[in-house]
Amino acid sequence: GTVELPVDQLLHAPAGRVAEGLAQHFQHAPLETSVNAWLLNTGKRLVLVDAGAGTLFGPTLGKLAAQIRAAGYRPEQVDDILITHMHPDHVGGLAAKGRRVFSNATVHAEKADADFWLDPAKANAAPAEAKGFFAGAVASLQPYVKAGRFAAFAPDSEVVPGIRALSAHGHTEGHTAYAVESQGQRLVLVGDLIHVASVQLQSPEVTIAFDTDEPQATASRARLFEALAQDGSLVAVSHFSFPGMGRLRQAGSGWVWVPVNYSSQVR
Repeated sequence: GTVELPVDQLLHAPAGRVAEGLAQHFQHAPLETSVNAWLLNTGKRLVLVDAGAGTLFGPTLGKLAAQIRAAGYRPEQVDDILITHMHPDHVGGLAAKGRRVFSNATVHAEKADADFWLDPAKANAAPAEAKGFFAGAVASLQPYVKAGRFAAFAPDSEVVPGIRALSAHGHTEGHTAYAVESQGQRLVLVGDLIHVASVQLQSPEVTIAFDTDEPQATASRARLFEALAQDGSLVAVSHFSFPGMGRLRQAGSGWVWVPVNYSSQVR
């Protein structure tokens, strides 16, 4: 679904930069922002990347399970769920009323992110405005942990056949991108390396309040985006306008987003 974000308050940018970028793209704050997830059929496994917000961010989100059914699949058919990071809008759809939405799936996340968000000591020590993020992560992941269906992985490892984790830390302790490769083609799902296309593509030094380590988040974005612009990989972004898929082209110190061409044909 989508959610309105006060990006003029969340983005850390020079005075006027956010308003200028939004105006250039005929946008305004609060900005209606997509929350995307992807279902990948490898031919052998059904793999979900991120699980949306569920009920954690209000009534305009939480449509993932219904959309999976509309696409011709059922939540219980999902084999693996790869989490980019454990913020509520990426894990909230995992559970409903304390039960697993994806009853036969194993959830995978980088160990550093799990160790951070699922640690009671860190939750107790967190500032008041962050405690809800910890509570959301625990409520969403705990049903899978209890069922033995959660697996933490090491950085930059192959998580399932054909899908490799790419460390992209900074937004969170263990924020992870995923590279999917098949028949000479490559798709990279970059999670929350970027949030607001109209501002951060042209000004990649701009960070967002949700970043745990802003310098590291900036460095991870620059490193991965430079490589993606050079090799022409297909890119999927969690918070670009649905479906959030396209390619990056270098433009000075920033990038231009080239969205995929829409097709109604089954390929």
